Amino acid sequence: MGKLQGKVAVITGASKGIGAGTAKSLAAEGASVVVNYASSKEGADRVVKEITSKGGKAIAVQGSVAKAADVERIFSETKKAFGKVDVLVNNAGVYEFSPIEEVTEEHYHRIFNTNVLGLLLTTKEAVKHFNGDGGSIINVGSAVTELTPPTTAVYTGTKGAVDAITRTLSKELGPKKIRVNSINPGMVETEGVHAAGFIGSDFQKQFEAQTPLGRIGQPEDISSIAVFLASADSAWLTGELLVASGGLR
Repeated sequence: MGKLQGKVAVITGASKGIGAGTAKSLAAEGASVVVNYASSKEGADRVVKEITSKGGKAIAVQGSVAKAADVERIFSETKKAFGKVDVLVNNAGVYEFSPIEEVTEEHYHRIFNTNVLGLLLTTKEAVKHFNGDGGSIINVGSAVTELTPPTTAVYTGTKGAVDAITRTLSKELGPKKIRVNSINPGMVETEGVHAAGFIGSDFQKQFEAQTPLGRIGQPEDISSIAVFLASADSAWLTGELLVASGGLR
């Protein structure tokens, strides 16, 4: 029996990276998981296949978290397949760094619509589906709110909003037995980080040199914390921002 036996979890942006790792880890602990994706059906199907091949339960559901109609469909498909929702992992996010001189309205809205509006819309819908036993909402923030690197004003602004929303909703939803916490990762080796050219770069070496544990993170470093926050092991935690950065501040 896993820690999450009988639980149903929705993970947004779960076709790759931290989201995929989290979906696999929650499923390994017995949860039935919904692998949400915006565009990468192939990636989401791969995650589902990996879970089901090991005896787990998972489905892939397409939908943009920034669109209310899509979010409603994600949760209606979840209820149709598994009957309920116990855990929401707000992992869907986009990043694009730009000096202030190059910030545009489009750049701002694209990042805020996914990283902030999307989180609010999915949380709003999840609250409707949690039963009287409550639930766990796990937001994926970022250590950038502590590191505040140059050229990340918009992205860091979205993650600052996630920090504030996490603490606010923990107070608002606590009376409904719904816990709200955030995992704020440092640099993690994902497909997106590879695509951005960070792996093997001076940027990575600089990060590692400043990190007490001497390395960048792996998806499993984050997904194991998500399992903890989804389970009864963290029953007395809400409103917490867990900085998972190998000690980098």
